[in-house]
Formats: sequence, structure tokens, C-alpha cells
Amino acid sequence: MREAMITIAQLVFTLFLYALGIILIGTAAFPGALLIKHAWMMSFQSDPLLRIFIICLSGAAAYFIYGITLIALVTFIKVLLGLSLKEGEYKIPSWGAAKWALTNSLVLVVAVTFMDFILLTPLAPLFFRLMGAKVGKNVQINSKNCADLSLLEIGDGAVIGGHATVIAHSVERGRIVLRKVRIGPNVVVGLNSVVLPGSDLGRRSMLAAGTVLQKDSQVGEREVYFGVPAQSVKERREKEELLKKLENIKDS
Repeated sequence: MREAMITIAQLVFTLFLYALGIILIGTAAFPGALLIKHAWMMSFQSDPLLRIFIICLSGAAAYFIYGITLIALVTFIKVLLGLSLKEGEYKIPSWGAAKWALTNSLVLVVAVTFMDFILLTPLAPLFFRLMGAKVGKNVQINSKNCADLSLLEIGDGAVIGGHATVIAHSVERGRIVLRKVRIGPNVVVGLNSVVLPGSDLGRRSMLAAGTVLQKDSQVGEREVYFGVPAQSVKERREKEELLKKLENIKDS
């Protein structure tokens, strides 16, 4: 019986998220739709080819108006509902878990429908800040695979590479576990890297492309990590040197 109730609750919550998505996307699209209608009416007596060109331009402009409007709406809802995540463990289902899902759903709507056009622009760090992330100056973000933004800290001059995944949550034994992720100043998170909850990357450290940094990892200042799971280049070299010394002693 309890499992059935949980399933029903999840279904209802999913339908609520769908309805919220319809309202957000529809409302954000409205100003652009008005622009297209205006262009259609104003160009009624124009040359047919010119009219088509005007409608195409207004349609493209409408898409970017949609994106900016959507970011504003998502930010408004986040502030209105107080959707700021905190570290801790939350049962599934619970208000804490629902709050986590709702917060990430707002980010997901922007990520899926518009974020590709703001990556590597000042708008990406701005959006992260609006959603609760602490983002320093001159930060470059080239990935839309970041979640739990209010638990994310990014220092000055940091770079998040293309398709990198940065998340501050895990699902463990029927609970959502939230832990902050700190990316220090001038850190480089390489292409397709994965940073898991609780990780702390020190100043000027680097994750090579495709690296998977496990939960609660501590990366020291200027250290370079690589591989799956991540391992320190410095420690790897030290181990290799130690093995060579042991081999030399054995041969002698």
C-alpha cells in the first residue's frame, strides 16, 4: 500500500512539473509570438520574398526573446518559492526531495530549450548566480550539465569545459543526499569530466578530459587529476618512481 501511495504521489508531482513547464514555456513564448504577429501584419503589403524574410527574422528574434524571458520567469519562481537548496539528507518522498526536484526542473527547462546559446557568454555565469550559485569573476562555463546550482561555488577565472557534469546530489538508500561542490579560483574542469557531490577543487588545480572525480574528493592546489576514477598525476608518478626503485633493489 505504501509503495502504491508513493507511486501515485510521484505521478501527481510529475504532472505538476509538466503543467509548470507548459506555463513557463508558453508564457516565455508569448512576447515573441506578439512580435511575429506584428511583423506579419506590418509586412502585409510588402513584396512576398521580403515578407518571408521579415517573418524569418522576427521568428529568430522571438526565440531569443523567449530565452531571456524564460530565464527571468525561472528566477522569479525560484525567489518566490524560496528554492535554495541546503546540504543534508532527505527522504524520498519528502518536501526536501520535492524542493530539490523542482529546483532542478527549473534549471532543466532553460538547459534543454535555450542554454546552448548562452554558454561561453557572460549570460551563463549570470544565470548560475540567479539560480543561487556563487560564481566569481571571469568564469567560463561551457556545459549545461550542471545541477543543484545553489550548492555550487566557482572561484574567479575558473573554467568548466564542454559537456562536463557537475552535481551536488546523490541518491542513496531512498534518500537524496546533498553536498556542496567547491571549484576554486583558476580551476579547469576538462571536457566531459564528472565532479560528484562534496568535491573541493583547490586553486589552479585541473581535471583532465574525461576524469571522474568521486564523492567528497579533495583536490589540492595546482594538482592535476585524470582517469576513472580520478587519480593524482603527482601520486601516480611517485608510485611509479617507488616501484622502479624497488625493482632496482630487487635486481641488485
